[in-house]
Amino acid sequence: MPLLEVIQSRQITAFVRFDETNATLVDQYAAFIHATADDVVNKALNYVFAKDRDFQDYLKSSDSRYVIPTLRIRRTGVPGEPRSKPVAKPLAGVESIESARGMKP
Repeated sequence: MPLLEVIQSRQITAFVRFDETNATLVDQYAAFIHATADDVVNKALNYVFAKDRDFQDYLKSSDSRYVIPTLRIRRTGVPGEPRSKPVAKPLAGVESIESARGMKP
C-alpha cells in the first residue's frame, strides 16, 4: 500500500475579478503558506462552501440545478470538448503601426 495518495482533479481556467485589496491579500496569504494564489483561492472557496450550512441546504434543493453559469471559463484542448477560436482583442490604448497609419494589417 502506498504511503501517499495523490488525487488528481480536473482543473479549468476561469477569469474572475477581485478587489485590489483582496488580490493583494491572496498574494500575501500565498506567500505566507508557501503556496500559489490558485491554491489559496481554491482552498478558501472549499472552506466557505463546506462551512456554510445554508449553502449546503441550497445544494440539496432543486433550485441549485437550474443556475445560469456566470463564471467565464477558458476552454483549452480537452479531448471531447469543442474548441472555441480565440478572439484577438487589442490592448486598451494600443494600436498597431499599420492601423495608426491607415494601412491594412
